Amino acid sequence: MSPPRPASYDKTVALVLQGGGALGSYQAGAYEAIAASEYPPDWVAGISIGAINAALIAGNAPEKRVARLREFWEGITRQEPPLLPAARRQAASAQALLAGQPGFFRPRSPFAFLGNTVLSYYDTAELRATLERLVDFDRINSREMAFSVAAVNVQSGNFEWFDNRHTKIRADHVMASGALPPGFPPVEIDGAFYWDGGLISNTPLQYVLDYSPRSSRLTFQVDLFASQGPLPTTLDEVSEREKDIRYSSRTRAGDSQARETHALRFTVNALWEKLPPELKTTPEARYLYNFGCVTTMDIVQLIYRPRERQGASKAYEFSRQTMEERWAQGRADTLATLEAAPWLAPMPPDLGARSFDVLRPG
Repeated sequence: MSPPRPASYDKTVALVLQGGGALGSYQAGAYEAIAASEYPPDWVAGISIGAINAALIAGNAPEKRVARLREFWEGITRQEPPLLPAARRQAASAQALLAGQPGFFRPRSPFAFLGNTVLSYYDTAELRATLERLVDFDRINSREMAFSVAAVNVQSGNFEWFDNRHTKIRADHVMASGALPPGFPPVEIDGAFYWDGGLISNTPLQYVLDYSPRSSRLTFQVDLFASQGPLPTTLDEVSEREKDIRYSSRTRAGDSQARETHALRFTVNALWEKLPPELKTTPEARYLYNFGCVTTMDIVQLIYRPRERQGASKAYEFSRQTMEERWAQGRADTLATLEAAPWLAPMPPDLGARSFDVLRPG
């Protein structure tokens, strides 16, 4: 059981959801635990499958959010015949490649490729219907909860954020964030075409910490790829490990940069307070002042670390049993982290940002 949240810990709460395809049910389990805690988020930001989970959360009333997540994840997964875990994973991933997933994506007809005009192997029309059925976009646009998703402009190559505080959010924005090529087609928004935000950054953490005006914040960052792992012994394990390193490295680099940037802001503010009045009026000092910040940030890392190897195809292994296992692990990992609640320790006076990984091996 997590310790009670003291009134003195008054940070606002954000939930940051990474991309990772079928691994995203881990995020749903994490949210289930957070929603029942004393730390319900007032901001949810996501990329790729994290954007879909974010929409299911922000686009529903608080008492319906877990049920909507459950409806989505049960709807896009299949109950596989009783098989050993390795065989089940192989069968489910092969089925996803050949037949797609209900309510999510379907392979295009072979005839569609004859004219060489299609831009993806799969059609995602079913995902649009699923989102429009399960997500209340009017609720998202009412700004009851801050909501942010990211995508990449195909032509400019620029990373762009769609935030309900500045943009009227539609299903298109969510789908664009998860339009990973060449599997999924680009999504058109106001005349521009977008691909999956994970092509540039797989985590929204820096956007959340940089957003102005800033407030002191507790951010739960739910990552789907672990940086640490065993030495591969097969080619399939090599591919799995390579993906884990590639995607987790972006997250770790972003996390380090975000913490260092905020520490710099905090230091600038501390330095400003020590300047004599005559220096504070100089153009150089005023320029420096604009970079300062008095807020403090706590970053809680919740990282999916499978208890056994899952293979290179784990991001599109949509069997119902595996989905349930990932959901349960996300919930259990989050409950353990909430019980430890290391963010309740006093913030050192010279520190602007700190991060915690309660379940990190060792």
